[in-house]
Amino acid sequence: MFFTSLFDFFLPRLCFSCTQKLNPYENHVCALCLAEFSTAGKTRIDREYERKFRKAGLVEDFQSLYVFEKGKGIQTLIHSLKYGGKFRAGIFLGEKTGQLIQQNCMDWKIDLIVPVPLHKLKKLGRGYNQSFYIAKGLSRILKKPVDESILIRKKNTLSQTNMDLAEREKNIRNAFSIKNSAIAAGKNILLVDDVITTGATINECARVLKYAGANRVYAVSAAIADLSDDQEISPLSIQSLEQRLPV
Repeated sequence: MFFTSLFDFFLPRLCFSCTQKLNPYENHVCALCLAEFSTAGKTRIDREYERKFRKAGLVEDFQSLYVFEKGKGIQTLIHSLKYGGKFRAGIFLGEKTGQLIQQNCMDWKIDLIVPVPLHKLKKLGRGYNQSFYIAKGLSRILKKPVDESILIRKKNTLSQTNMDLAEREKNIRNAFSIKNSAIAAGKNILLVDDVITTGATINECARVLKYAGANRVYAVSAAIADLSDDQEISPLSIQSLEQRLPV
């Protein structure tokens, strides 16, 4: 703790959500911001499973850590990862989500953690896949390997902002393929995304994995959103956001 305090004196660590200085006992997000994040409780998760996954019959179960709220600290935290290159924010969210799974879902018996992939052009432009860092945090807690090569996003889909459920399902259809079916065969796979909105992307990934022989597919996300709340930051506002994010 002494060395953390000394380090903070010369190079203060800042909260990824509010950008205020962290105290030596805090990591990545301050206690005040954590207290303001709305957790997705069992009632919400059960309801969302019925709405997003039950009918398709592809995802056995799912968990989300927080409720995505537009204009709140959780949006800033997730966007610091997605647009600001703050990889530690993703690892933090993954570790917190992993702790949630340890508490509630140990019967899943996961073999492999798979982040939802980006198309190669989008990954090239962004420089990374934000879901990989959430998966990395999950792996630290669950002690299970991450494989980001098993699923390929072969279709460079349009942004799903402002699309309704039917449009999202059409947009994402046949967007993914399997690179190596042998890796998926017989495995219980945990799909990882930053935010789940309609579940269309997760369902399409699960469909491909099940076709390749996966035993069971589960899903997690850092946050769960209603369709009306899942708003991307426009390109014009990214620079403004980055000015508020800690370096």
